[in-house]
Amino acid sequence: MDVNDTSQSLSFSDICIVSCGILKSEINHLQNDGFLNAKKVLFTAPGLHEWQLELKKQLKNQIKTALTISDKIVVVYGERCFMDPNDPSRVMDILIKEECPEAVRIKASNCVDMLTSSDYREKIAGTNKVHWITPGWLKHWNYIFKDWDKGKANEMFQQHEKIIVADAIGYYEKLINEDPEKILEISDWTGVPIESVNVSFKYFKSVLEEGAKRLLNR
Repeated sequence: MDVNDTSQSLSFSDICIVSCGILKSEINHLQNDGFLNAKKVLFTAPGLHEWQLELKKQLKNQIKTALTISDKIVVVYGERCFMDPNDPSRVMDILIKEECPEAVRIKASNCVDMLTSSDYREKIAGTNKVHWITPGWLKHWNYIFKDWDKGKANEMFQQHEKIIVADAIGYYEKLINEDPEKILEISDWTGVPIESVNVSFKYFKSVLEEGAKRLLNR
């Protein structure tokens, strides 16, 4: 459990959430437990950081759709998830503001940053070089990396000693019990062992609430 987790209850009833689909399971959980009572939640496809132009298209379209429902929008995307390949100065926040200047993006560099703090990750990693992922990466692995070959995978992953899943929904444990071959397949492909740590939803809640408060206090 992330010892730095804190969260205060807040209503999202006037807010539309636009999120990367990589966090769909976590967001659905927060909706089902009554925390995230958003007016509407819209998702892009998961892992579109691999296809920047498609990310731009889908995110802008979902923000347009959200604006037909509410003028209050929180975007659940990381700062580092987008950079226009045709214009490196056109980053995620600029992309969002082009479509809705009033929208607020949550404060995070990427999806792992939304689920757990950097201090906690450093504590868990210790002296190991860790590549952190979320359960959505495992769930959509074949889709996200469909254009990668083994050489590119080696270049990316083998600079790390392990892959750790920041798991708030118990997906890794479920996969180990129901389809362990998938974990072995991914580990063989990356050349790196995979493990998980259970993280509390409290941190993700606090990140979402901070974004909502910035939006509502304007």
